Amino acid sequence: MKIEIWSDIMCPFCYIGKKHLEKALAQFDDADAIETVWKSYQLDPHIPREHHYKNTLQYLAETKGMSLVEAEQMTAGVAQTGTRAGVVLDFERAVVANSFDAHRLIHLAQTKGVANAMKESLFQAHFTDGKDINSPDVLIALGKAVGLAEADITGVLESDRYADEVARDISEARNIGVRGVPFFVFNRKYAVSGAQPPEVFLQTLEKSFTEWRAENPKIVLTVKDGPTCGPDGRCE
Repeated sequence: MKIEIWSDIMCPFCYIGKKHLEKALAQFDDADAIETVWKSYQLDPHIPREHHYKNTLQYLAETKGMSLVEAEQMTAGVAQTGTRAGVVLDFERAVVANSFDAHRLIHLAQTKGVANAMKESLFQAHFTDGKDINSPDVLIALGKAVGLAEADITGVLESDRYADEVARDISEARNIGVRGVPFFVFNRKYAVSGAQPPEVFLQTLEKSFTEWRAENPKIVLTVKDGPTCGPDGRCE
């Protein structure tokens, strides 16, 4: 069963929401039957590709008409929420840059089965390590660290590969009424908006998977081996 997630690397609640979903999956018996599909979304696609802000606080002050003190106050509570979720959100270090190429890299990673690791690496690079996620050197290093081939990464960054996929994701979000991220869609039926608590994700997982399983009875799931009794009456 698929869980599609619209998010942006620069979104702190997207990072928190990812952790909450992972906690729910850790409690879900059929987690091996879940496929996570990362969808692109840009909170601010108008940030010039050749420019970045010093940090999140500066960005908020310059674009939202608030003082640095007000920006610090606004992000302090978010940072505390991140700490409770197990992530470090350092808004004084976080370099605000255009995330378009980072999203293209995630699409590449999705084709290689390492999108979750790529997303995690980008979140950490942005929020914790203060790295510029628009920098080709940074993206190459992060991509290689999760197992992508450098030639594949540079092939994407030096072309427009996956640009259409990123644009399609953003258009799809608009069409289904996404007004903010993170936005999680379970089995194309149930949506969870925002970084909800893990128990909300778990409840939605259980409901959507029960329905999906009923609709797909012939699909064989990976089963942990244990003692069983067969139709012939033999128990082993």
